[in-house]
Amino acid sequence: MSAPLPAGRWLAFDTSTDVLSLGVARGDQVWTQTLPGGAQSSSSLIPAVLALLAKAEMPLASLDAIIFGRGPGSFTGLRTACAVAQGLAFGADVPVLPVDTLLAVAEEARWAQLQTGAIEPDVELTVQALLDARMNEVYSAAYHWQPLLGARHGRWQEAAPLQVGAPEKLHKPNDEWVLQAGNVFDAYGDRLPMAGPGDLRCEALPSAAALLRLAPALWAQGLAVTADKAMPLYIRDKVAYTTAERESMKTPIPGGNL
Repeated sequence: MSAPLPAGRWLAFDTSTDVLSLGVARGDQVWTQTLPGGAQSSSSLIPAVLALLAKAEMPLASLDAIIFGRGPGSFTGLRTACAVAQGLAFGADVPVLPVDTLLAVAEEARWAQLQTGAIEPDVELTVQALLDARMNEVYSAAYHWQPLLGARHGRWQEAAPLQVGAPEKLHKPNDEWVLQAGNVFDAYGDRLPMAGPGDLRCEALPSAAALLRLAPALWAQGLAVTADKAMPLYIRDKVAYTTAERESMKTPIPGGNL
């Protein structure tokens, strides 16, 4: 499982947010699709996957691996993605590559900024990835991108570990400048750590396209597993406030519950 694949066949999907993102890749050819997520993912993911594989003329058994966003994120969405990845992998006898959703956010943000010209291909970059954890909290992790051979080749390294907490308690990396990326700015933007003069903010979600770009390097690191070892990454055990907790709250909770 650890050998790099220069021209792999991959299936990737993420259902950790209210967007369902899926994609397949055969060498340099990529097909992607975006659908409503949330509760609809459990019924729409498998038909959408099979349809996209058929469009790409890739039988399930021909895949090198099935990639999924393992979390953190919506508890229901993570369970859906993991269950589907396991089921398809068992049936096709292919490995599974679980990917942290916040790493996918960082990669999606990097790629988007690269396309707009906001950053240069050969510039190192630190991204603080942020996803709405609901219940008045934010998931956060920071990653540092070191380019190796231009825009398409480089290496991600963890710059700050995954955490969950109130927005104002999160720590921004002490880099010269940081790209903050995620889906939290409308709800929590004024409560996040102050951005520096050179910092940027951009909306980004963990997309299947980002998972596909990450896959070869993660595969080469030996991070693919058998289907039975693919698990969600929840971070937080609690999914909702109790009735008593809700009644004790004096102000509405931005984002609601998962």
